[in-house]
Amino acid sequence: MITLDTKNILNKIAKVVKLKGLDLEKAKDLLDAAYAVAVEEKDRDYALKVIDYIKEIATYTIKKTEDEEIASQLDNFLQYTLPRSMAYWDFDTYLLFIERKRPKTRRFYEPRRKCLLRSGVIQALQDLEDDKLDIISISMPPGTGKTSIEKFFATWVIGRHIDDYSLFYSHSDDIVRMFYDGIMEICTGAEYGFLEVFPYARLESKDAKREIINFGEHKSFASIQCSSVGAKNAGKVRCNRYLYCDDLIGSINEALNKPYLDKLWNTYGTDARQRKMDGCKEIHIATRWSVHDVIGRLQKIYEGDKRTRFIAIPDIDEQTGKSNFKYDREGFTVAFFESQQAVMDDITYRCLYKQQPVEREGILVHEDDLRTYVTLPEGEPDAVLSVVDTKNKGSDYFFQPIMYQYGKDYYFVDCICSNSADYNIQYDMSAKYIVEHKVKKCQFESNSGGDRVALEVSKRVKAMNWACNITTKFTTQNKETKIIVNMPWVLQNVLFKDKSLYKPKSDYGVAMKYLLSYSQNAKNEHDDVPDGLTQFALFVETGMPVAVRVVNSPF
Repeated sequence: MITLDTKNILNKIAKVVKLKGLDLEKAKDLLDAAYAVAVEEKDRDYALKVIDYIKEIATYTIKKTEDEEIASQLDNFLQYTLPRSMAYWDFDTYLLFIERKRPKTRRFYEPRRKCLLRSGVIQALQDLEDDKLDIISISMPPGTGKTSIEKFFATWVIGRHIDDYSLFYSHSDDIVRMFYDGIMEICTGAEYGFLEVFPYARLESKDAKREIINFGEHKSFASIQCSSVGAKNAGKVRCNRYLYCDDLIGSINEALNKPYLDKLWNTYGTDARQRKMDGCKEIHIATRWSVHDVIGRLQKIYEGDKRTRFIAIPDIDEQTGKSNFKYDREGFTVAFFESQQAVMDDITYRCLYKQQPVEREGILVHEDDLRTYVTLPEGEPDAVLSVVDTKNKGSDYFFQPIMYQYGKDYYFVDCICSNSADYNIQYDMSAKYIVEHKVKKCQFESNSGGDRVALEVSKRVKAMNWACNITTKFTTQNKETKIIVNMPWVLQNVLFKDKSLYKPKSDYGVAMKYLLSYSQNAKNEHDDVPDGLTQFALFVETGMPVAVRVVNSPF
């Protein structure tokens, strides 16, 4: 919170500027005041308002003044002095400033800036340094720059807290070495402006074998120390500023091994976390492989804690359908993600690219369990049936599978799988599918307003001159029990489209995703699809007559 004294100083300078105009001395006075507001009084938002004021007045003065010297001084102030000073307390400005000498084709941050700002990653790191948070977690798809942004942040921390020491911790010696090399490059490389922001933070010593680097004065523990999981760290490393945990799981085999995850959690608690001094903060960066990984367990421990923030950014924005990582350079398009998804199993893709950990050992339905088809049997189906699992609230899905019956087999040919909150769209789409597929019998689950939905759909079907026997049924059975008990019938009697016949983002593709990720051992974000399919099993088993084909007798 800005103090009254500082506000009075700013007001006095502003009055002088209004009377006499802006020159370099007054611009520097305003900048000093903004620095004090941001660093000493910890009111970054107000400091940014002061910066905006400085930029506005300086830009105006440059355009209007006839004094070329003042114009030149203020222009240099805007282009160099102002961002160099801001870089100390504003992470976004720091990232832009220290790379300004680099060729545009080699800059890391500038082409990624819009996406990283929009995702909240930069703000989370800023809030951590502003002491609004104690722990943050960042999960993003491979190759999107999460470890690189961590490296830049670590250099900013080194400069801001030259007497402190931090620890980088990862599963792999290779990643540890890459982090070590990255810190050296940013802090000492001629292409970077690190020393312009922090001229006192010169390299004091380095030890490539031990992977430690110290800046400023000599101290007992180096500015940045790097270590891998399983290394013997007792007495060798400490951290009083930050503990960086980067990809503690090294492979999918480790992620699938629950005993290993238990051991990793124990290692994190007894090794990495034991290196922390009081007040040390944590950053966790990792692919979300499992709900039992370190991040998953921390989420459970710190649920509801306002001093922690867990960020998970998927490949594609669900609302817009656009890539979250369409950088200005070296970005990832929707087409790229779709091509990756086409050659990977759904669960692995969801972990790597959606940041949605799924416990494979608890998965109820696997791809190999499915009966699939490429073409339908010849002739007209014996019956066309449907059920509807209505949308309740929030992110629930409206799920309506369309089933073609041929003898004892039911072909899952189409579906609505939508979480749209527009009920009229639901009514219209349901009626449209019933009429287009010539559904003769359809049962709506009457829980959560299903009676109303059935009535509205029935009106629309009738208006489209189609006769469908629409019924409702209230379900009292426990949903999880219903799914587990009736799924074997579904797998035995229902045939699903071959994967080549639908796109992952289609309603059919979304439905298959939720079917194949339903876990018996973990909390499921969406269970509407397995619930709807087992509702269909009960519909057939308890209320539908067995269809009989009429054939010509050979006798």
